[in-house]
Amino acid sequence: MPYEIDETHDQNLKSWVESANDPETDFPIQNLPFVRAVFTDDEEQETFIASGVVIGSKLLVLDLIAQEGFLDGFVDDEIMSTMLIDEYFSQLSRDDRAKFRSRLVSLLDKDNAELRDHELAEHTLFDVADVELLPAFDCRDYTDFYASVYHATNVGSMFRPDNPLLPNYKWIPVGYHGRASSVVPSGTTVRRPVGQLSPAEEGGAPGFGPCKLLDYELELGVVVGRGNELGQPIPIAEAEDHILGVCLLNDWSARDMQKWEYVPLGPFLAKNFATTVSPYIVTMEALAPFRCPAMTRDDDDPKPLAHLHDENDQSHGGIDITLEVFLASKQMRDQDLEPIRLSKGSFKDMYWTIAQMLTHHSSNGCNMQPGDLLGSGTISGPTREARGCLLELTWDGDPFAETPKLVPGTQRTPIELPTGEERKFLADGDEVIIRGYCERDGFRRIGLGECRGIIEPALI
Repeated sequence: MPYEIDETHDQNLKSWVESANDPETDFPIQNLPFVRAVFTDDEEQETFIASGVVIGSKLLVLDLIAQEGFLDGFVDDEIMSTMLIDEYFSQLSRDDRAKFRSRLVSLLDKDNAELRDHELAEHTLFDVADVELLPAFDCRDYTDFYASVYHATNVGSMFRPDNPLLPNYKWIPVGYHGRASSVVPSGTTVRRPVGQLSPAEEGGAPGFGPCKLLDYELELGVVVGRGNELGQPIPIAEAEDHILGVCLLNDWSARDMQKWEYVPLGPFLAKNFATTVSPYIVTMEALAPFRCPAMTRDDDDPKPLAHLHDENDQSHGGIDITLEVFLASKQMRDQDLEPIRLSKGSFKDMYWTIAQMLTHHSSNGCNMQPGDLLGSGTISGPTREARGCLLELTWDGDPFAETPKLVPGTQRTPIELPTGEERKFLADGDEVIIRGYCERDGFRRIGLGECRGIIEPALI
């Protein structure tokens, strides 16, 4: 069933945390994304991690308010010594998650003095700028999908102009198993990878050295909450009950390495050197006002098989999230120039829904676990401006034109930067910034924050 819109989504709600009332903030009281934060105990000279929610420019530490009884009746006392609040929250039912969210909104409401006027308030609220934020969950497993038909068609057209989409694409959400250990938080520098590069000529020997065609991929991360038992698939009608929320994700890609290695088993070293995620998990409850129908398929497209089809998912399975990618070269930063926007698209343009991705992943009995991360795959749309990576953005072909102009993948128009620099792919020192937000008349705008990474030179 669709997530309900309730009093926590009221656009007129205000908080006693003043920065949450700024119309430009990503994190009003209607959002409250989960994060983890690193704190240092100066007396003990130890660091510890706590869970919290971000509101405006502040971090509210949930573990501290729970210890003082503000979450009594919403958090089991026995969990306090065994897990963080966000771990507990992820395993709740949908109804209990909604009650937990409602309690947090009530505590932060401007007219509720319960926490606002308590001496604890100043000790549980911290400036976000003063703490180190981590993703709300340690990534236990990572799977990346290929859920944008626009991206799949663009890339397929570069290499298979006469047959861009392989026969399975419109039947299953295609994906591959990524590397959880190299999923890193926003702000972590990314080392240019070294590896085997595709031969310059067909039949030639590959080279070995730094990647020459380094790219970003604009994606949404889907974070699993409740898992399933090994051997027990997750039905499509129940899939979203197992999803905690979403974050921003950049699946960095070494295109020259990828071209050489992807046949016959798919991505490997071209993908597993780094995947950057934003720290904020925006919950499914917060996203309720921004749901939309799943992408309408062409009349001649196949209908999903029964285990991937649900009427509620078709009518509410999409999410209208606007996503933007910006780039700032080192020269631009040195000259205090603002990053330039490379692309702007929407998650509502995805061919497969997040419920379909999760259901397909578990359909063979695969056991999903709290904290598992699913990448959507590159988010691209029907226009050039909405292409979600440089491989597509700089390519001069257009497979969706009335008369497609299919040209070799090497024919590209570079991106021009304000400094006079040009980019077909990423250079050392480039910073890629992904931002996301949701807007709808009658509701408060909420954001997903930022996902950042700067490219460092290869080690050889």
